[in-house]
Amino acid sequence: QVQLVESGGGLVQPGGSLRLSCAASGNIFSINAMAWYRQPPGKERELVASITRGGMTTYANSVKGRFTIPAVFAANPVLVYLQTNSLKPEDTAVYYCTTEVLGLAYWGRGTQVTVSS
Repeated sequence: QVQLVESGGGLVQPGGSLRLSCAASGNIFSINAMAWYRQPPGKERELVASITRGGMTTYANSVKGRFTIPAVFAANPVLVYLQTNSLKPEDTAVYYCTTEVLGLAYWGRGTQVTVSS
């Protein structure tokens, strides 16, 4: 099993930045990739960014150039971050950290990001 705990959300003005953190514990040696999803109010959950143990990253078009997903797979717990810059009101959502191990998906409880003036 894997346990994921997110932190770092909050209220920020448009144009601001936040750094979200996710710590993964448990069967971390089987983790090969991690990702951040978000769920805006009244909408479905969507992929924001992902990273593999080898360092390959993917980003949603809506966040390219504004968000990055650094990670430290060699740490215990495994750490993955979401650096969010130039935030917009449409980035308001609950952000979730997730990974898949041996065919099972694990999710954190999420952290709220609100972008508003």
